[in-house]
Amino acid sequence: MDDPPAPPARSTTVRSTPFPRPIYEDIGRTYAATRQADPRIAARLHGPLGDARLVLDVGAGTGSYEPADRAVVAVEPSPTMIAQRPLGSAPAVQAVAGALPFADGTFDAALASLTVHHWPDPMAGLAEVRRVTRGPVVVFTFDKAVHDHQWLAAYLPEVAELDPGHPDADVIADALGGGTVEVLPIPADCTDGFCQAWWRRPEAYLDPEVRAGISAFARLPTAVVDRAVAALAAELASGAWHRAHADLLDRSTLDAGYRLVVSPGA
Repeated sequence: MDDPPAPPARSTTVRSTPFPRPIYEDIGRTYAATRQADPRIAARLHGPLGDARLVLDVGAGTGSYEPADRAVVAVEPSPTMIAQRPLGSAPAVQAVAGALPFADGTFDAALASLTVHHWPDPMAGLAEVRRVTRGPVVVFTFDKAVHDHQWLAAYLPEVAELDPGHPDADVIADALGGGTVEVLPIPADCTDGFCQAWWRRPEAYLDPEVRAGISAFARLPTAVVDRAVAALAAELASGAWHRAHADLLDRSTLDAGYRLVVSPGA
């Protein structure tokens, strides 16, 4: 195999086939401000890539978890997200997971980070990722049964109604041809502000910019979110939250339902 091309000086965009308006066209406008890669999570994602030289990043967003030491091709349906990719990031193809515009076995490895729950047809997308990838596929995902029943659900129970078709981690592994499922504990000072990343920093949920980077908040009606934020603010002010969750305050990590699926491939 010839050496893969180096990423260009800035992101480029290639439009694939037409598809419905991506969700992050509406909710991802300030995403880059609060969703920075956590190096500990990045290490867990990159380790299983082994010696892969050409890596596909599906649902790449702003490219937070793309490895800098390999050639990467990003797939992202949202122009809003592509526009926030930094200078020097991998070239971006505007496409969806369920219709990847690549030949069979193009890539040595693939990544998908907190994206499968947004795919219109997750099983079709996973089949496509496996089709174009010879080697390992690494998926950062979550187990709804654990994720949706963290303390945040007491204020925002509607989050459990989102993503009803999201496959469990073991289903994702099976769809990729087999693999392992690992618990991915979330550090208390996680630098990537996804939904449950603030489990020991509840005040963060009061910040509109933080909430704007969390799809669970951004997809729910404003009145629902306002009610939840007001209730949390009141319990933080009274000290009720800290009394109820004193067991969390000395913890450095938490199993908040996030999982790492590693499918080794051929």
